[in-house]
Amino acid sequence: MDLRESIRIQTDVALTLSKHILLTESNYSNLVFSPLSIQVLLSLIAAGSKGSTLEQLLSFLKSKSSDHLSSFSSELLAVVFIDGSASGGPRLKFANGVWVDKLLSLKPSFKQVVDNAYKAATNQVDFQTKAVEVTNEVNTWAEKETNGLIKEVLPSGSVDSTTRLILTNALYFKGAWNEKFDASTTKDDDFYLLNGSSVRVPFMTSKKKQFVCAFDGFKVLALPYKHGEDKRQFSMYFFLPDSKDGLQALVEKLASESGFLDRHLPPQRVEVGDFRIPRFKISFGFEASKGLKGLGLVSPFSNEADLTEMVDSSVGQGLCVSSIFHKSFIEVNEEGTEAAAASAGVIALRGLAFSTKMDFVADHPFLFLVREDMTGVVLFIGQVLEPQQAD
Repeated sequence: MDLRESIRIQTDVALTLSKHILLTESNYSNLVFSPLSIQVLLSLIAAGSKGSTLEQLLSFLKSKSSDHLSSFSSELLAVVFIDGSASGGPRLKFANGVWVDKLLSLKPSFKQVVDNAYKAATNQVDFQTKAVEVTNEVNTWAEKETNGLIKEVLPSGSVDSTTRLILTNALYFKGAWNEKFDASTTKDDDFYLLNGSSVRVPFMTSKKKQFVCAFDGFKVLALPYKHGEDKRQFSMYFFLPDSKDGLQALVEKLASESGFLDRHLPPQRVEVGDFRIPRFKISFGFEASKGLKGLGLVSPFSNEADLTEMVDSSVGQGLCVSSIFHKSFIEVNEEGTEAAAASAGVIALRGLAFSTKMDFVADHPFLFLVREDMTGVVLFIGQVLEPQQAD
């Protein structure tokens, strides 16, 4: 399997999903989510699907087979998500989990994929009489796996006696900037909002050379994180439209063509003039099935869903995905970035230009993403409309 090609395809899917979510879910608010977390969850669902449901999942994820998805997820775990904190790199955690009704057992073929490719812990639970306790158990798992950042991936009432399985994914990242910002130079200044007004927020600044590049209608800044002894290099990218109200057009552009991201990254450090980026902290959650249906992924959520490869029982013929809940958190400050995401699928019975000095002033709405540069894997994507917006 060509890992780079698979990641390129995965990034195209991630940007298509991001465009849809940024344009439909944001409701004029800050937003962050992990397209990777949702894609891994869909890959896990694909491993238990067949027929037209599997075909639709493979088409959406642009993959040849569920085996290909499983081996891709397995390789990602081995290459990208090794914790690097012991050697001075970012702290990383990536975990999957399966909760299945105690009256059912996973099909051996699905169990093998769950255990080996996704390294997911399987838990037998009682959905019939202890739905609330199971909800709490899944939420406690997500909180533990995300270092306390995601406290409630499953909202109250999302699990009931008709639930038969819950599939989960959690992702945690904490990285220090390669060159930290001096907190004593952080100063309040104006940040311009989409409605034309402005607010005073703390901006971080630096006189050092930066990875900045200007493109047609926008600029891109790369801030590398400290890396350990391996070859991985994680970076945060800021996509700043030239015009103060240019965010939506930039979102459209980002997902417009295959490989767009790789062609719009700054290649080298340049001298900077006015350089300011705001501190920000975002917590965001949403139910993803509506957005996925809007992108044509309908079958897993319908009465025609075929999830019969998951469990050894005639019950499998009556299963569908009732909802996919996703929660993310990110904090960016002078030290670096801490971010986390968790996704849970509830399966129920159905009913290029350079100048000598370049300014980069992120004083109006912008996009950001966290990426591993050696492979190109995108971990988080989001937008900042107001840096100090209350959660």
